[in-house]
Amino acid sequence: MKTQILTFLLLSLFVASSYAQLGKDFYQNTCPNVESIVKSAVTKKFRQTFVTVPATLRLFFHDCFVRGCDASVLLANANAEKDHPDNLSLAGDGFDTVIKAKAALDSNPNCRNKVSCADILALATRDVIGLAGGPSYSVELGRRDGRVSTKNSVQNGLPQPHFKLDQLNSMFAKHGLSQTDMIALSGAHTLGFSHCSKFSKRIYNKKGIDRTLNRQYALQLRQMCPLKVDPRIAINMDPTTPRTFDNAYFRNLQQGKGLFTSDQNLFTDTRSRPTVNQFASSNNAFNQAFVAAITKLGRVGVLTGNKGEIRRDCTRSN
Repeated sequence: MKTQILTFLLLSLFVASSYAQLGKDFYQNTCPNVESIVKSAVTKKFRQTFVTVPATLRLFFHDCFVRGCDASVLLANANAEKDHPDNLSLAGDGFDTVIKAKAALDSNPNCRNKVSCADILALATRDVIGLAGGPSYSVELGRRDGRVSTKNSVQNGLPQPHFKLDQLNSMFAKHGLSQTDMIALSGAHTLGFSHCSKFSKRIYNKKGIDRTLNRQYALQLRQMCPLKVDPRIAINMDPTTPRTFDNAYFRNLQQGKGLFTSDQNLFTDTRSRPTVNQFASSNNAFNQAFVAAITKLGRVGVLTGNKGEIRRDCTRSN
């Protein structure tokens, strides 16, 4: 027990020191209009395609969970983390959102090459959540961009669709995130889509349909994902309100309509069920928990001060 407490305290000190230099007014003197410029670019992209929302949100999560929130997922090279199998399903619209926001900032002489790609991604994520009806919140800024991006760094670094509660808690705890944070962030699955191959074992296996899956929902999934059809077919992760950031994800779990095993386990496991029920009954409670969790996520492994750089091109180091 003493060892666990010491480990937690050391982790807390490390996390606190790593984001100590972040601030909501970081660009006040260098690019005071950073938020409005980014929001304008993101809104324009959103009007072109709704995929902008889940793509950007997922990109932020995948970036922060691998090497920290340093925009390393945006780098393009012969061994880039974006080319790891776990990242191949990241939609191009997320990358394009950051690139367009960066171009908008660079068109302003006061802001050119002053704002990191990591901060642009953090701001864009907040903006797409708001555009989908989710909560608005203040974004801490001051991250710098990483110079390193490798496929190997992704290995075992992202949650998998088959994970159980202990596996999820362990992975999130490594980044200073609690079980409540993990459940709140999982609520982002109220947006976006998944490919049939990611959950096909739940609807097609020797024992029949996964017993934790709502049977009627499973039969609908079978119609949308026939065995001999392209497994890359995309299915909405939230069958009820797929274009709205709300707490429907948690109500779906109560009905056995979690698309991934890792989703449904949040309800079937009695340790996490009370939090699912709380978020299902109160959209406000979910929003508050989500804002707290994504703010903590945005502090993971950040580079500040003289560490890293501010990339002139988000896809390559200077």
